[in-house]
Amino acid sequence: MKGKGTSKADRRVVLLAGNPNSGKTSLFNWLAGAHQHVGNYPGVTVEKKSAVFECDGAEIELVDLPGVYSLLAASPEEEIARDEILAGNAGVVIQVLDATNLERNLHLTAQLAEMGVPVAYALNMSDEAAANGLKFDLELMSTLLGGPVVPTNGSNGEGTAALLSAALRVAAEGQPCTSRVNYGLDIECSIAAVAEQFEGDDAVSARRRAIALLDGLSDPHAPAGAREAAARETARLEKRGGRPLDVQIAEARYGFALGAATEATQESSPHVRRARTLRLDNLLLHRVWGLPIFVFLMWGVFNLVFALGEPPMRWIEAGLESLSGWLVSAWPDGATPLLQSLVVDGVIGGVGGVISFLPNILLLFLAIAFLEDTGYMARVAFLMDRVMHKMGLHGKSFIPMLIGLGCTVPAILATRTLEHRRDRFTTILVAPFVSCGARMTIYALLIPAFFAPRWRGWVLWGIYMAGILAAVLVARVLRGTLFRGESAPFVMELPPYRLPTWRSVGIHMWDRAWMYLQKAGTVILAISILLWALGTFPRSPELDRRYEAAIGQAGTSEEAVALKAAWQTETLEITAIGRLGKWLEPAIRPLGFDWRVGTALLGAFAAKEVFVAQMGIVFSLGDPDGDPEGLRQALRKNYTPLQGLAMMLFCLLSAPCVATIAATKRETESWGWAAGMLLGMTAIAWVATFVVFQLGQWLGRGAL
Repeated sequence: MKGKGTSKADRRVVLLAGNPNSGKTSLFNWLAGAHQHVGNYPGVTVEKKSAVFECDGAEIELVDLPGVYSLLAASPEEEIARDEILAGNAGVVIQVLDATNLERNLHLTAQLAEMGVPVAYALNMSDEAAANGLKFDLELMSTLLGGPVVPTNGSNGEGTAALLSAALRVAAEGQPCTSRVNYGLDIECSIAAVAEQFEGDDAVSARRRAIALLDGLSDPHAPAGAREAAARETARLEKRGGRPLDVQIAEARYGFALGAATEATQESSPHVRRARTLRLDNLLLHRVWGLPIFVFLMWGVFNLVFALGEPPMRWIEAGLESLSGWLVSAWPDGATPLLQSLVVDGVIGGVGGVISFLPNILLLFLAIAFLEDTGYMARVAFLMDRVMHKMGLHGKSFIPMLIGLGCTVPAILATRTLEHRRDRFTTILVAPFVSCGARMTIYALLIPAFFAPRWRGWVLWGIYMAGILAAVLVARVLRGTLFRGESAPFVMELPPYRLPTWRSVGIHMWDRAWMYLQKAGTVILAISILLWALGTFPRSPELDRRYEAAIGQAGTSEEAVALKAAWQTETLEITAIGRLGKWLEPAIRPLGFDWRVGTALLGAFAAKEVFVAQMGIVFSLGDPDGDPEGLRQALRKNYTPLQGLAMMLFCLLSAPCVATIAATKRETESWGWAAGMLLGMTAIAWVATFVVFQLGQWLGRGAL
């Protein structure tokens, strides 16, 4: 925690850098503890994680840089990592090295050595390396890399305290990394010739900028003499070497990585290493069985979501119903009835209905986080490459779609990794067909309302598969018309299999749950209050007097209850939301929807969870006794399973939320593409739902 009287300038800034899949996030979680703050870097949508805490009497600001393989600034992540390191704010950079893939990680080390900053090294996953028969000479490795090397284990936090202490010692000494790549006599002479032109820079900065120019990177602030010297030396070296200079520089860096890894590593059992990974890959990446195994695993996940999520979901629902009943009974008779309706019908009926599905959301993301941390999801992306190419997409397109299981907005932002415009735009336009976490709340409401327990996993699996099928078909159409061209090959790294830790999985699950609760407490709450107001006003005093008189003259209690129900129904129909729903009803009646479903679909455009909130509000306002029965029972009473299936299908395929439309506009830099997504998905949803509902009715009549 930040101490009193301590300013931001007094903080010791520690940057955490490393390759993807090196365990950097796990180490950050152990080091940062409960002090984490998540946001975005200024001006970009790349996630920034940071934490401020005290260690050994010093205040530490730990910043988790984006995972990168290089600092050449070929992507937003690389540019951010490079700029943060060169900004001069960091006291030390901790590079996280994957001990099981040391040579690959040391290519980034070769570039860090040129930055002129103090560096400490976390030799992470040391336990896995030992299990693979690897041993390391830590003293020799520290000498070769120019900084202390501390073995760590991100799964249990082992070595993190020693790592932070070593990093703080390096920061206190202020000694830059002493390691340096030797590029060979010819290139070193050229580096020196170009560096001489940077007269105002120190030796380290001049060398780094000279190497960057020779590597083909732009430096608009470089002196004209430096750029001319770089061009001259590049031509000379390429003529002598017979290949591009950036290739020669990369070869030297990889040579440094290979040499350091070979010198400091002893492999006691080379035949045992990666044997487990290869055996599992032979099964999970099998050309025949790989996809069926993935489909079966996802079917198991969806069954798990309902089997384990239903009891706590019912507890939350029972608690909300008890709270509503207590408020109604405790509220003074005749005192501010509109405020009572707002709290009971608007807030509890709307927001409470969304919160009740939190267990299902938690379980879904628990399973996804577990599969990601084992290394299996990376293999699914590799496995899906063949499928992606058949549908005209790049293999990398599966990664954004996978992210879309959580939220479509970051899925669209993740398409920045695709190099070609046609691949990127196609992926952006089909990503919303993948069911996001917000849609899961709709499924969690409707599936148990209309389908028996033994069918719920199958129905949920089917709706997710329907989204994937829709994405495939639309992608084929787009690639055959608007975005013709060959897809580029897909190359990716497959991380080793690991047993996830409950801490890591728990953090991922909690992050998702907290985002869900924040959304429920802000966006959903505001929209629920708005929808309550639209469903309450205007009122008709004449209608109220007529029904009050009729109820007073009712002969039986059953007649009075029927009159109250009719009163509430007519009252809803003359409100703003009722009139809007009635206006929309002719367009959606062929889909099996009435005006109440129409109002919920309109609200879902703001956020998909609002569909659940609005259905809760409508049936709460429409209850004659002010003590609403469960929403599922109300749905079951008013709609058929076929209508429930039609609702899910329309919510799956129809226009995504406002945030997704905005993200599409930003990434395509065109309102035209965003509008095309909005109108195109709505049209596809209407046609598909019409066919399914009408066909279902026809088959039902035939069965009778």
